[in-house]
Amino acid sequence: MSWIILLLSGAFEAVWAVALDKSAGFSRLGPSIVFVVALIISMGGLAWALKTLPLGTAYAVWVGVGASLAVIYSFVTGQEAVSALKILFLLMVVGGIVGLKLAS
Repeated sequence: MSWIILLLSGAFEAVWAVALDKSAGFSRLGPSIVFVVALIISMGGLAWALKTLPLGTAYAVWVGVGASLAVIYSFVTGQEAVSALKILFLLMVVGGIVGLKLAS
């Protein structure tokens, strides 16, 4: 169960990162509220997962999931150009996340 919570909280990390970008320095109310709510959920899930998972592995997975989803969001929305190298490196991040889970 801790792994599922950790993956979900990593997804909420991507949500708060996107909302932070959309908030324009907290000058837009809607994205600022989404940022705060997603941040609380994300941090709360990480804290809960840390009750049973080792810090280094859990934090690396949390960051990796959030960063990967944020990059994918940027690709899908056209904010960032897709390239073969970017996809390769993104797959390396995902491979590292899977490797950390398998090594646990």
